[in-house]
Amino acid sequence: MANYTVADIQALRERTGAGMLDVKKALDEADGNIDAAVDILRVKGLKGVAKREGRSASEGLVIASIADVDGGQVGTLVEINSETDFVAKNEKFIALANDVLAAVAAAGAADAEAALEAPLGDTTVGAYIDAQAGTLGEKIVLRRVARVEAPVVTEYLHRTNKDLPAQVGVLVGSDAKAGEVARDIAMHIAAYSPLYLVREDVPEETVANERRVAEETAKGEGKPEAALPKIVEGRLNGFFKENTLVDQAFAKDPKTTVGKVIEATGGEVTAFARFRVGA
Repeated sequence: MANYTVADIQALRERTGAGMLDVKKALDEADGNIDAAVDILRVKGLKGVAKREGRSASEGLVIASIADVDGGQVGTLVEINSETDFVAKNEKFIALANDVLAAVAAAGAADAEAALEAPLGDTTVGAYIDAQAGTLGEKIVLRRVARVEAPVVTEYLHRTNKDLPAQVGVLVGSDAKAGEVARDIAMHIAAYSPLYLVREDVPEETVANERRVAEETAKGEGKPEAALPKIVEGRLNGFFKENTLVDQAFAKDPKTTVGKVIEATGGEVTAFARFRVGA
């Protein structure tokens, strides 16, 4: 039997992010030599990327950066997924996320497809992730990318678990005046997850469907025909108040709306992006 201890197994897992069984097999093959076991895991991992494709990657992190550009700032928000929270907090995974974020931001990529083709060293982001997935021993996925450009861009990253990296990330684009309250608004977005900035952003087909559902529901409840238009509009307004940022009750003061808070600054919020890991 190979000469290694439980501490060696844990150390190798911490170093590589590989699973318990893979670590034990590598140590057996390397006769307890940790450095040799690392190489074995890397080789086997790199060859096994395709085998990980069918596995679910629902853990991970959200990471963001903001850079100054002509006329303002640009923010980049990235969600990268792993299979387990064990890997999500691994230093190698966090380093991978930082490398990917830098490459994606430098390329100006605004979606995951473009981000995967972005150059990173002498390879691409996609190829780099595949190579690092081999080292970490898990399926790693660049799930989403958002880019927000405005005179002022504000970020907020939230940890839902103090032992893990940020699981929720928000970017808010605004002018300088609204920038004074942008962090509070970003925190609100993190908590209340609006889908749209203003009512005009809601797709027409979504509004039509909500209106149809509201009308059918009201009819099913036996509401009078003459009252239906008012009831439908009231329920549609309820949909907007729940899903549109400016119509939501402000988290720090529910007696007012986010729109009123922005209006009080004399400025405007022009865009936002929100990611929650796995959601």
